[in-house]
Amino acid sequence: MMDNYDAIVVGAGPAGLRAATKLAAGGASVLCVDKKQEIGVPVRCGEGLGLGWFKRLGMQPDHAWAVQEIFGAAIISPAGKKIEMRGPTPSGYILERRIFEKRLAYIAAKEGAKVQAKTHVKKVERKGGHVEVTARFIGEEQKYSAPVIVAADGVDSLISKQMGLQTVMKLVDYDSGFQYEMAGIDFDDPDLISLYFGNEVAPRGYCWIFPKGKHEANVGIGIDGYRKELAKDYLDNWIAKHDGLKNGSIINVFCGGIPVGGFLPNMAKDNLLAVGDAAHQVDPIHGGGIGLAMEAADMVSEVVLEAIEKKDFSEKFLSKYNKLWYEKRGNSLLKRLKGRHFMEKLSDEDMEYLAGMLSGDEILSVANGDIKIAAKLAVKLVKRPDLVKKMIATLN
Repeated sequence: MMDNYDAIVVGAGPAGLRAATKLAAGGASVLCVDKKQEIGVPVRCGEGLGLGWFKRLGMQPDHAWAVQEIFGAAIISPAGKKIEMRGPTPSGYILERRIFEKRLAYIAAKEGAKVQAKTHVKKVERKGGHVEVTARFIGEEQKYSAPVIVAADGVDSLISKQMGLQTVMKLVDYDSGFQYEMAGIDFDDPDLISLYFGNEVAPRGYCWIFPKGKHEANVGIGIDGYRKELAKDYLDNWIAKHDGLKNGSIINVFCGGIPVGGFLPNMAKDNLLAVGDAAHQVDPIHGGGIGLAMEAADMVSEVVLEAIEKKDFSEKFLSKYNKLWYEKRGNSLLKRLKGRHFMEKLSDEDMEYLAGMLSGDEILSVANGDIKIAAKLAVKLVKRPDLVKKMIATLN
C-alpha cells in the first residue's frame, strides 16, 4: 500500500513543522515525519529567539515555552571587560525548545498535517514525476508518495543528498557546539545573554550563558569544527575558572555541529526543496537558526503551494525559492559572514583594544558586515591602522 500526499516534509524541527503547518493551511495534504522518538528531543540549541522573530512570524510568546525574558546582551572581552547592551523592554526570550517544538507539532496537526515521530526515512527515489519514500515506523516498513519533498532533516540532510542536491560543507564553515543545561549556579545578569570571547576561551567562537532563571542557564561553547581539541574540554576548562558555575549541577547535555557559512546558491532540485539547517540557513555570527528556519519555511510553503496549483515540480520552477530567500534574508547573512571573517582574524590583543574603544552598537555594525562603519571607526582606531585595514579588506 502507498499513501499519497501533495507534499512530504522530512524533519519535524522548527523548519519542518512550520512548513507542514503553512502547507496544510494552504489546502495541501501533508505528511511530516521525523526519526526521533519524541518531537523536540534531543535539544541541540542555545534556545534563544529574538523578539523581532516573534513579530515577523506572527507568534506570541507563551510562558509555557518562552521561559525567560531577555533584555539584551553582555559581551565580555578576554581580560574580562564587559560591554553591555541593555534595552528598556525585552529583546527576546530563552525557550524551552522541547515544549516549543511540541506546540509547533500540535499547531501543524490542527491545521490538518499528519505528523509522525519515530519514522526513519530509508530511501527516496523519483518515479513517474513523483517521489516514493520508503520509511520504517517502529520497525514496520511504510511507503509514501508525493510530487515534492521538503528536506528539513538537519545539517547533514541525507534526503538532499539522495535527491541529488549538493549540500557538503567545507570544514571552515562548520562549528562544533557543546552545551550543558545547568542548575544551582550563580552568574551576573540573569536578564541578559552573556558572551565570552578570547582565543584561549573559545578559538574562533565564544562561550555563552543563556539564562533560564536566576540560578539556571544553558552554558555552552562554539568553536571551529576542524580543531583537534574537543569543544567539551574548552567548555569544562572555562567553567572550572568560574566560581558561580564550577559546582553547578548538569541536568542536560547538548552537542552537535553548527553550520556558520556555506550558504547554498541553489536549494532546489526536481521535486525537492531544502530548508533550515539542511540548507545551512543559520546566522554565521552567533549560530542561531530557529527564526531563520521558520521564515524560510514560509517561503518554501509559498513556492510549493504554487507548484501544486500549476503541477510544476521542476527545479526551474522551484528555484523561485532561491530568489525569495536571498532577497529577503540571504544577502544580509552574506554580509554578516564577512563580519564573522573579520572577527576570526582578531588576536586577544585586538579584541581587548576594540572592547575599550567601541560601543555595543558599533560592534554590532561590524558584525553585520557594514563596510560604511569601517570609515567611521578609522578616527577611533587611529592608533591601530592595521586593524582598520584588516576591517576594510574583510568587509569589502
